[in-house]
Amino acid sequence: MAYATYTDVAAGFRDLTAAEQTKATAMLSEAALIIDAYASTADAEVKKTVSCRMVRRALGAGDDNIFPMGASQGTVTALGYSQSFTLAGGTTGEIYLSKLEKKLLGVGDRIGSYSPTEELVVDND
Repeated sequence: MAYATYTDVAAGFRDLTAAEQTKATAMLSEAALIIDAYASTADAEVKKTVSCRMVRRALGAGDDNIFPMGASQGTVTALGYSQSFTLAGGTTGEIYLSKLEKKLLGVGDRIGSYSPTEELVVDND
């Protein structure tokens, strides 16, 4: 099951090759599993948007982009050739939820705790 199609991924992104269309379809199914693990009750349109963002990031921007998608910092020098990047949430080609995507799904940055022993306490009042 997927919340989007490869045509949804391509829309507003770039044309996908036949191989990328096949890959995107498989990635969309994987993205749906990850999304459902975090927020199975989220709005369908939010799930579609988040799915597309996850797959676009994993596919990358294509051969003409020197920076990997998802990079929060990067350094490129010339002649002595050096290149380094810091990725914000995962690695290039990996399907993961960013902080913004978790927020869209309604599961970001919550602080709290749960004590399983509280269920054992009986109030006899």
